[in-house]
Amino acid sequence: MNKTVIIGVVFVVALVAFLIYSSMHIAHYRVEVCVAFRGQTECRIASADTREHALRSAQSNACGLMVSGVTDTMQCEHAEPTSVKWLDTK
Repeated sequence: MNKTVIIGVVFVVALVAFLIYSSMHIAHYRVEVCVAFRGQTECRIASADTREHALRSAQSNACGLMVSGVTDTMQCEHAEPTSVKWLDTK
């Protein structure tokens, strides 16, 4: 085999290994957020690297099931959650 091909294969394998490793160890926080908006209530669980990102993701996911349109989405995502429960990370 050509030396350049071997170096290229090693580089690609190392890159793939790094991507897999880094994507599997990113979620340090896991939260369940319940949101009430216009008479509907939805709860969703999200995981993320920071507490704020986990909260925002869970609330956004819950709102995505209840609303449509930019205005309703923004109002729902800025509403106070009805409950926030921090869970153990898996």
